[in-house]
Amino acid sequence: MRANREQAALRDLGLMAYSAAHALQVDLAAQRRQGGLAHDLFLMVEHPPVYTLGRHANPAHLGADADFLRNKGIELVVVERGGEITFHGPGQLVVYPILDLRRRRLGVRDYVLLLEELMLRLAEDCGVIARRDPRNHGVWVGDNKLGSIGIAIRHGVSFHGLALNVDPDLEPFLWINPCGLTGITMTSLAREGGRCTMAQIKARLPHHLAELFALIPYPLDRDQLPANRLCRPSPP
Repeated sequence: MRANREQAALRDLGLMAYSAAHALQVDLAAQRRQGGLAHDLFLMVEHPPVYTLGRHANPAHLGADADFLRNKGIELVVVERGGEITFHGPGQLVVYPILDLRRRRLGVRDYVLLLEELMLRLAEDCGVIARRDPRNHGVWVGDNKLGSIGIAIRHGVSFHGLALNVDPDLEPFLWINPCGLTGITMTSLAREGGRCTMAQIKARLPHHLAELFALIPYPLDRDQLPANRLCRPSPP
């Protein structure tokens, strides 16, 4: 069965500004859609402090003004993904899958469930038992939210993805209504007694991607440009 699995690239971007990672995603998704990207691709990244608002987000869920954000060094970006407002910062693992969902015959609901399952398994690897919650997509520990999902799909190709709190500064979540929800608290693997470092979680990611998405992941060096590595030759 393994021989029938497709390959997929896995690239660790390290710490990258949100705007740069977003531009990279948009470019790669277009390449995948147009046939220039030979394989699906998973990007791992951490971001400097930033709030992102999905396309239908209510600005009222941001409880801070521009001066406050500037003083705190937090960027504010509106993007095309689904979902409400969330925070990204160092210590949070963000995974952006660039997947041809049509080729995989994968519907949106099943895709979201796979992203949730990925976070559930990573949490379990760290000794934290998380769960789903009907109130909101993502994963939870008790009534505290551990990981979030926000995706975008263009012509059958996905981008954006998931954010799992490993050991970030959780205070910026107090200045918003995370995911548009009121009266909830964000948590992290570290706060819940998780025994994993970021490096250990990243090391486990390929195993779970292979199992959940039925693929064979292979790594790209962080300094390699996926476009140069994965593009098919141009036709004559």
